[in-house]
Amino acid sequence: MGQRRRKRHTVTQRDRILAQLRKTAAVQGGVISRAQAYAAGLTRGEVRAQIRAERWQRVWSRSICLHTGPVSALGRRWAAVFEGGSRGMLDGESSLIASGLEHYESTAHRVSVPRGVKPLRGLGLDIRRTRRWSEDDLAPSGVPRTRVPVAAVRAAMWARSDKQAALLLTMPVQQGMTTAEKLGEALLAVKRDRSSPLMHSVVLDLLGGARSLGELDFAGECRQRGLPEPDRQSVRKGRDGRYYLDVRWADHRVVVEVDGIYHTWADTVVPDALRQNEVSLEDAVVLRLPLLGLRIAADDFFDQIERALRAGGWLRAA
Repeated sequence: MGQRRRKRHTVTQRDRILAQLRKTAAVQGGVISRAQAYAAGLTRGEVRAQIRAERWQRVWSRSICLHTGPVSALGRRWAAVFEGGSRGMLDGESSLIASGLEHYESTAHRVSVPRGVKPLRGLGLDIRRTRRWSEDDLAPSGVPRTRVPVAAVRAAMWARSDKQAALLLTMPVQQGMTTAEKLGEALLAVKRDRSSPLMHSVVLDLLGGARSLGELDFAGECRQRGLPEPDRQSVRKGRDGRYYLDVRWADHRVVVEVDGIYHTWADTVVPDALRQNEVSLEDAVVLRLPLLGLRIAADDFFDQIERALRAGGWLRAA
């Protein structure tokens, strides 16, 4: 009698565990990790028994699908992340697709893991260690993946051609998944990469490029901040082929040049421009503003403009 009760209790307990795992799998495309199965209370032997009985199936080495039919695309994404370990996240084009990018296909699941993690191998897997791994890049919900702006920039960095890189930056903006401004912010985190000039050019084109210089209401921006309107504002083309907006306050001996699309681009153009402006404020009064920086760090740059105007004798009205 006692043995029968223990057996019935064991079966009931296992049923509860299986119900819990099915609930977990329901939001993971029908897939769980082995770690999740063990944490729920199943033994390795019980997991093997489910697979041998052909109720479950393996997905790569660390993941299990709780049915034997085709594994869904969502299930494959979760399984790919599980293969990367507890800190793995979909990255690049794989992350973009998981976030809803349409009309684009990838042959492998790219997963980024931090340094020190041993990447696993498997058909359809591309797990790589990266020094750029950061928890701050993680999307807030769903399958673990990088946020869209970060994913787009990295996808462009890892693209096989310039055309593909431009496509991976442009499509998320066209499909409303992110904005050019947010792409610019993510791009500024890339300190050194061979594709930086191309990516900066594409993002500036998405922001409006040279055309946006003519549309930029610089005087209006000054009015909103309580600064005097410039005496002159005109779009010009330099001898090096770059476009810039030339703004001048003659009475205060301050000139600002807002640079448009560069033919060459420093790896840290916005931080460098801010730092160089700090030096020029000591005696020179010509400030250089990259259009990308003006779009995403306007307050920092206008603060420098105000300090230059004050040095030239301007006083804010009380």
